[in-house]
Amino acid sequence: MRVSTEEQGKKGYSVRNQIQMCKDKAGTNDVIQYVDEGFSGEFLERPDLERLRKDVREGLITKVVCYDPDRLSRKLMNALIIDDEFRKKDVEMIYVNGEFASTPEGQLFYSLRGAISEFEKAKINERMTSGRKRKAIEGKVIKNSHAYGYDYDKENGMYVVNEKEANIIRFIFDMFTKPTKDIQGMNGIAKFLTAKEIPTKKGVGVWHRQVVRQILLNEMYTGTYYQNKFNTEGMLANKYKADNKIKMTIRDQSEWIETEIPQIIDQEQFDYAQELLKQARRRWSKSTSARMYLLSGIVRCADCGNTMTGIYRNNWGTKLRYYTDVKNSSGAKNEGCKHHVRADKLETTIWDKIEELLNNPERLEDYKPESGDTFSKFEIDQIDDLKEQIDKAKSGRKKLLQLFALEDMDTEEIRDSIVELKSKEERLKNQLVELEGKVNNQKEMSSSFLMLDEVRKRWLKEDTISEEDKKEILRMLVKEIILSKDGEVSIQLL
Repeated sequence: MRVSTEEQGKKGYSVRNQIQMCKDKAGTNDVIQYVDEGFSGEFLERPDLERLRKDVREGLITKVVCYDPDRLSRKLMNALIIDDEFRKKDVEMIYVNGEFASTPEGQLFYSLRGAISEFEKAKINERMTSGRKRKAIEGKVIKNSHAYGYDYDKENGMYVVNEKEANIIRFIFDMFTKPTKDIQGMNGIAKFLTAKEIPTKKGVGVWHRQVVRQILLNEMYTGTYYQNKFNTEGMLANKYKADNKIKMTIRDQSEWIETEIPQIIDQEQFDYAQELLKQARRRWSKSTSARMYLLSGIVRCADCGNTMTGIYRNNWGTKLRYYTDVKNSSGAKNEGCKHHVRADKLETTIWDKIEELLNNPERLEDYKPESGDTFSKFEIDQIDDLKEQIDKAKSGRKKLLQLFALEDMDTEEIRDSIVELKSKEERLKNQLVELEGKVNNQKEMSSSFLMLDEVRKRWLKEDTISEEDKKEILRMLVKEIILSKDGEVSIQLL
């Protein structure tokens, strides 16, 4: 059992009513209930429907009483397959709203009901979408984004300033645009709010630097809010998927709908904050190039697992470069085990090993791909052939599904063919992913080693090599460097 909001609102067909009507049809209250309340009938991956199918497969069920065929699925093909699946297990299918007979007439009736059900679903979606856009154009906020600083007035379709949270928003902008000695930067603001035990919108006690940054970047606090900005079409199905999830995208700006909401931050202060953010990015870019760390991003502490980043520390009045696993950012999951190592010593140790490789061409040969570029013609042809076979399998399944619904044919044979084509398609896709990965890896390896060999030859000729060249070579060869507190170094090559 399930119920759509439109049915419940207009006709009163609640889940409770549907269950009672099914019990009346069965003539008993001694039943097992399978109820997927709150789940869309557009998808088969619903908890209680899966439980019902499992019980049918195991022979625990002999009769299923369903309110309506479209309660199994909004999609005609899915509903037909489930109905057929149950009947093949000798399960008697009874529908409260419209009896279904295993006859050509019954199949036609069921097909028409399913088609109408899908049409109604599409029309509901269309009306809801156009209705939301109309409300947005009229100046109403159609969806609560749970933005910090606002509460949502659902009845009037508008954001209302939450003064307690709005004061925190103003504090964040004030401290960022006019920092004090004690509170400086996004990380300083996050640490202060965490220390004061001020809850976030979700009631969490820890403020992350990134949360502060998102607030500083959010233009809605100036009173300008854009609706219809993000395209979330198809994302509802993500909760039923383990992978291949649909990502949210940003629509073209011409489709955005500007809505006026209560202002918390004036435009001048917001613009100044954006300029400071840009300056911070420029300063960070300059400082990283001036204070270059050869092993940045590829060193990891063997004891706590944190990546080790470059810092400057005072050592008897002299500033020296170090790598450390300490994480000072507010909300960091692992603060590290306070492991520090002199950057110059570690970089010399690692580069000596790489230099040995560069000075010995025979060692370089050990890392070259065995097949070189000979993979390209044959295996790329294989990739094209696999893609063509996958397209054919998809096309075949589509034609069989049409026959399954409309033609007077052996439905069992068609269904078996559909399953076989689906299995073939998955098998071909797996082969394609494996082959494409192999080709891409070989391309990357071949390109990397050609570049490395070129740098090596140039270095030997000029008897010098820049820090940038060193860093480039390291990233071509080294996957990760594991460093323990006792000084043991492990280099993992790509």
